[in-house]
Amino acid sequence: MSLSNNVAAAGPVPAAAVASVTVRYGQSTALDGVSLGFASGVTGLLGPNGAGKSTLLSLLSTARRPTAGTVTLLGEPDPKGAAVQRVRRSIGVLPQSFGFYPKFTVLEFTEYAAWLRKVPSAERRDRAREALRLVEMEQHADRRMGALSGGMLRRVGIAQAVVNQPSLVLLDEPTVGLDPAQRVGFRGLIRSLGERCAVVMSTHLAEDVAHVCDHVAVLLEGRTRFTGTVAELCALPARDGGADAEPEVNGTSVEAGYLHLAGAQAVTG
Repeated sequence: MSLSNNVAAAGPVPAAAVASVTVRYGQSTALDGVSLGFASGVTGLLGPNGAGKSTLLSLLSTARRPTAGTVTLLGEPDPKGAAVQRVRRSIGVLPQSFGFYPKFTVLEFTEYAAWLRKVPSAERRDRAREALRLVEMEQHADRRMGALSGGMLRRVGIAQAVVNQPSLVLLDEPTVGLDPAQRVGFRGLIRSLGERCAVVMSTHLAEDVAHVCDHVAVLLEGRTRFTGTVAELCALPARDGGADAEPEVNGTSVEAGYLHLAGAQAVTG
């Protein structure tokens, strides 16, 4: 467990890691010397909007390169050229919103995602059906994408992210816009993904972290304020003398740990 800025976390053999990465947009700094590692299971990136979570996911997806520092993905340090293409074939991404043709069926869309990720043509249909089974959408394979509910769309979003059987899955605010019942079901799906590969999930919802994640990193103003287990985050207020803090894993105590860190950031930052 750590309150420092440069700490690796989440296991001995990370599927991905960033070392002292900084990302600047003009005069603005989105990430400032962040070091983290991501191994099997689900790692949550917890923080408010503007904390740098989406920027970090863009580094892990190869969509962006850091201004400084090193990104290692699936054993490839700072991949370039052909190495980037190799890495991308083993990464799945669910952005906050994803585009689709409304007239595509669910199966057609998932097969299209398989084509984009270079899945061999002879395997695309089977891979697409397997991905839809995983997210319990195979029975809706012939429905049009434009006719799906929000929860169904998010499930198909997971299917397109895992159709290439990735080693690393990146989820950007995956439960935003879902109603409470949909959110509960979606959390179970994310937990099951964590049993198959390394999952990195950004969120600003403490209860998602409490119910889904094995490890958590708290980002505030582009810096890592905490890395460790969810239980360790929950225990922070009590450990540091906070009143009435319960070191148990639930949405309230995760939020208490997060607010404890945010308060310390406000005082020291």
